[in-house]
Amino acid sequence: MDSFSPRQTRLQRKQQQGNNDEPAPKPTGNPPLVPSESDKIITSSPSQDPKESTATIKTLPDRPPISITRLPRKDHKLLLKKQNWLQKYTVSIPLDLNKPASDAVSATLVFAQQEAGTALCIDGSAGLLLTCSHCIAEDEDELDLTKTHWLLFASGTLVSARCVAWDPVRDLSLLQITAASSPPGGSFPAVTPADHPPPVDTKLICVGHPGSEDFEADEEGVATGYDVLHLSTGAFRGYAERQDVQDNSEIGALQHDCWTYWGHSGAPLLDRDTGRLVGLHSSWDDETGMRRGVGIEAVGEFLRRYRRGVGLK
Repeated sequence: MDSFSPRQTRLQRKQQQGNNDEPAPKPTGNPPLVPSESDKIITSSPSQDPKESTATIKTLPDRPPISITRLPRKDHKLLLKKQNWLQKYTVSIPLDLNKPASDAVSATLVFAQQEAGTALCIDGSAGLLLTCSHCIAEDEDELDLTKTHWLLFASGTLVSARCVAWDPVRDLSLLQITAASSPPGGSFPAVTPADHPPPVDTKLICVGHPGSEDFEADEEGVATGYDVLHLSTGAFRGYAERQDVQDNSEIGALQHDCWTYWGHSGAPLLDRDTGRLVGLHSSWDDETGMRRGVGIEAVGEFLRRYRRGVGLK
């Protein structure tokens, strides 16, 4: 019934399936895990005081060599390819889009070292990025809180970040920027989360990173030809009946009809008038075609628990 946007290509999944005789080893070297009061959120100590500004974020070269990213050569080339596209092209924005919503595009990021995946900056001063938990790890055994994630802002600015909070039930994860190719003088572009869910039929925009491989093709390696970053429009269609808005582990509770593709997981759903965040796209219903996401109620509770865990109000 449900379907999440995959972070891996079909070939990578086949390679993993070929090794199913042996269980995958649990990543080592994680910082101490701190369960939330409901034992649903895993957090690590932030790399910097969340109350501090971006002045503590290190500076990266605009096009860092592989000796800095320490990525496999294929992933490093993918990073540079995406950066080239973002620096050369701009996202197509409807002419009638209000400025707050238009500005929100600049706060959207794509995962640079993976085929697909999207995130959003929600705190420009602290460099905090919000995405889906399954964009970071499918389960706790796969979770590695020491891993460096490489992402690109819509402008092409490259950042490195690490996971500081992971919630597989709400399907949310928080990353903190540790270095950037162009650290801002004040703060990174960011979007403010809404205080409450919008009325049903509220017009939305979705800014996401559609995957480069066609997962619906019969053969592997068929390119989609989609842009690295794409803006689509639609509307908020309420919440699925009898589903807990805080539980998005199987499929997102929020319903919307913005166009999405494999890789849109973590893509912000924004109120078209205010530019405020009302949810994240996460999945879709194969039976109805309805797009699904994580609602603002789950986002708000996730962030409240994280802030309490690091001593913020």
